[in-house]
Amino acid sequence: MAFGKKKRREMGAISTASLPDIVFMLLFFFMVATVLRTEEEQVRVIRPEASELYKIEKKHLIRYINVGYPQDKRYGNEPVIQLNDDIATVESIQGWVDAQRKTIDEREQSKMWVSLKVHKDTKMGIVTDIKQELRKASALKVLYSAGQRDRTE
Repeated sequence: MAFGKKKRREMGAISTASLPDIVFMLLFFFMVATVLRTEEEQVRVIRPEASELYKIEKKHLIRYINVGYPQDKRYGNEPVIQLNDDIATVESIQGWVDAQRKTIDEREQSKMWVSLKVHKDTKMGIVTDIKQELRKASALKVLYSAGQRDRTE
């Protein structure tokens, strides 16, 4: 048995005919799967800092109430409430909660959270009023948004 040199075979050209289809499928997937922020902040919120924070996994169940100083001076110089894209009053929170529940799947409506993004210099009276209205609307799961700081002992 003789050992001979193996003949090298030429590699065939790789077909790139399906490459545009794959690129467009990926592009379409990311366009559908990406969630864009649609809410425009109309109040200036500088969040307070806290050391004991945790991250929420199911963010699609969170609805946000922003409380802070308005960026548009026609709303005055006192803290105001922003629900979605509108400046609102405390009395309109119950209706807003009901409307937000309808945007969530019926099985997960009881798991809805309300996150309060409150400016650090806001008086506690307006926060208490908001919490009272949330209780009346049976929105009992409330989060407070805060920035991270180191723990001091």
